Amino acid sequence: MIKVVIVDDQDMVRAGFAALLAAQDGIEVVGQAADGEAALTVCAAAEPDVVLMDVRMPVLDGVEATARLLRTPTHARVLMLTTFDVDDYVYSALRAGASGFLLKDATPEDLVSAVRVVAAGEALLAPTVTSRLIAHFARQPSAVGTPPSLDGLTPREREVLVLIARGLSNKEIAARLVVAEQTVKTHVGRILAKLELRDRAQAVMVAYESGLVAPGVIE
Repeated sequence: MIKVVIVDDQDMVRAGFAALLAAQDGIEVVGQAADGEAALTVCAAAEPDVVLMDVRMPVLDGVEATARLLRTPTHARVLMLTTFDVDDYVYSALRAGASGFLLKDATPEDLVSAVRVVAAGEALLAPTVTSRLIAHFARQPSAVGTPPSLDGLTPREREVLVLIARGLSNKEIAARLVVAEQTVKTHVGRILAKLELRDRAQAVMVAYESGLVAPGVIE
């Protein structure tokens, strides 16, 4: 059973998402909150697997709430609820540890799928989100602090990391490299383990911050 907490300052949004998810097999809505501060309290008690977190909220916004939540001993993964007009939040949310982004006007099918994907430990980074991340680095090419080291990666793992950063799925990477999809999954798992990363979203960040991938158009 996937336990979900929904955090949004709009009552109707919370109610709609809760009704939809509660009707799905294998998903249980275990809590709701109207702001980031309340979300931390709810999550501490409910111990969710996935948190649907709105970006813009009163009291404490979704980015800071995500950062605080993921500094606690939690196994929760955060799926940010966003709209097309919050480009400036994408980088900050990934930095805070978000595992993906979901547009508020997503279809019911996409919402359910996103929850399952994130609960399974995958990151939900649509090409549009990856494009925004690339644009951020194009505007601010100098990363703050010491770039992460990729010395422990094999040439093939570096190649896979580049393709992850370009927004390709495991299936697309497998086709590009002419290997089995399971082989790609193995490479991704090793990359995350070697670089001590939480998920695929953080791998994208590292690829750019290390200079392995330069800002530009997605291939």
